[in-house]
Amino acid sequence: MIKRLPIILGGVLLYLISFLSFSPAASFAQIPEELEFSLDLNSPVVSLPHIYRSSVDLSGRGKQRDLTYPQTLASTDALAAWQADLGFRNFYRIQYNLWEIQRLVNDQASYQKLLSNYEEIIKKISDSGGTVILDLFGTPDGLGAVLDKNSAPHNLKIYKELVKNTIRKFSCEKKYNIWYEVWNAPDLGDFFLGGRAEYFNLYRVIGEAVNELRRETKIHIPLGGPSVSAWFRNIEPNNILLPERSLIYELIKYCYSYRLPLDFISWHAYSSDPAEEKQDTIYNKPFVELIREWLTYFKFNSNIPLLVDEWSFDGSANILAERAKFAYISASYIPGRLKNMYEAGIDYQTYFCLEDFGDNQVGAIRNLGIFSFDPARPENKGYAKANYNVWRMFGLLGQDLFTAKFSDEFVGVISTKSRDYFAVLIYNYIDPQAAMNYISHNIVYLNPAEQKAIISIVKSDRMKKIIAGQLNLATLRLSVKTKGILSRAIELNILANKFSTTNRKIKVSLKGIKDTYALSKYVMDSNCSRNCEFKPSVEKDVDFNQDYVEAMELSPYSVQLLIFKKKPAEVKPVEVKPEEKPAEVKPVEVKPAIKEINNAENK
Repeated sequence: MIKRLPIILGGVLLYLISFLSFSPAASFAQIPEELEFSLDLNSPVVSLPHIYRSSVDLSGRGKQRDLTYPQTLASTDALAAWQADLGFRNFYRIQYNLWEIQRLVNDQASYQKLLSNYEEIIKKISDSGGTVILDLFGTPDGLGAVLDKNSAPHNLKIYKELVKNTIRKFSCEKKYNIWYEVWNAPDLGDFFLGGRAEYFNLYRVIGEAVNELRRETKIHIPLGGPSVSAWFRNIEPNNILLPERSLIYELIKYCYSYRLPLDFISWHAYSSDPAEEKQDTIYNKPFVELIREWLTYFKFNSNIPLLVDEWSFDGSANILAERAKFAYISASYIPGRLKNMYEAGIDYQTYFCLEDFGDNQVGAIRNLGIFSFDPARPENKGYAKANYNVWRMFGLLGQDLFTAKFSDEFVGVISTKSRDYFAVLIYNYIDPQAAMNYISHNIVYLNPAEQKAIISIVKSDRMKKIIAGQLNLATLRLSVKTKGILSRAIELNILANKFSTTNRKIKVSLKGIKDTYALSKYVMDSNCSRNCEFKPSVEKDVDFNQDYVEAMELSPYSVQLLIFKKKPAEVKPVEVKPEEKPAEVKPVEVKPAIKEINNAENK
């Protein structure tokens, strides 16, 4: 779970600095009214990246009536539905609450039942060939610096043994496929009561436990973190302009100094911006590239996995209609975000989360789930939102990804193939905060005085008027570069407003094969609110003996999946001639003399 990010220099300024990166375009005005995508089905492919595979944080509900069932784990109904439709073959994050577990230690029956419930889902994932991201958090009573489950551990020796025994059981004895993550959002006071030194001490004792178990069992046990609320965050206040003050940088440096394992790096990334991972830094390079340079500098493998362990559609409010009544908006966001993650060099992701949280406590996330339910009737199964069908679309993608390029500010294409079919997924997502995200992205290119001027405009609430075109830029005392950024933001805002209410036409041209295929088209759009049936809206035969063009119309915030499956060759019936009846054989009349001779011989 992750609450809304804390306010720094005022809420609007945080929005400017922390929800980052809208990729700049050469000219927004050149966006065509009608699009064309051409694909040669014999063109090069790569193995489908893991980033495109349906992976999710299995959290949900937030409060269970049964104390022996993990309180932050989604209901069994939601887990069963996901397993039946998508399986557990990819990455799945589970928040393993040590405080919750140890509270039942005096009731051994309940304690063992809770452990068994945790292990049951871990085993299902591991047995399915998937990987568990087990987030270790929560400080048991008596082990914390203060009496709070989110306290930094004070008795590190006992805490180390507790974690070591957990890892020994799951990884060394049961040999489950698990990556261990140290804590969740340690930079937020609602999740970690401690400073930077306390977090490093926590990581150190767990790292030492892992090293000891590795030497003891010769088993590789992956360990990582810090699972901060944004890649540049630290426990002390920090922003995008000071990347070396991030907890990620300091953790890499700390692990180098103390020879601790660091097998992956994780962080959260909530945004409405599909290009969040393409955010540049003050060094004129993307932050993903910068993190890998840090790893190289401190003598780590620069190719260790980078994991966005929590991400989802987010805006300026905690509970969004775009994640509930208008869930098709956040659903259409998913493909665009994944495509940009892949292009930015992110290795893995786990979407947050499988099910909504029922307790709407202060600061708690309410409606981020793929599944929702009525908190007044928690015994009900609930229902699937529109984004569930989008994840099911990803489950139908082929084994290989085409490298064909397609560029548009709002529409994107992901094309794949397998042995006997190919799939083309097309999405139309318009960022509601596109203009502000564009400014946030480009603030790193301004000098300190220009940055200060932008911040001043935001604080005075003039930014909304500027973006809406209600304030003439010529009247503002700003640099040419700053006015250029604002001018492009205004233009982008006009385009976003236009295309958020206008359908887009696209022609999908396919060539390179000579066969007949059966086309099944799946659609997710504004007609999908809850429990949308997942079945083709169009089914027809397609003849590829000539180049084929599929003309389509994309409504705003929609996703369409085209599945072309090869039809077996028709077997022509063999003409069988009717069999001729044999000529009728008449019985030979036996003369009496011959009968008499035969009778005599028989006697």
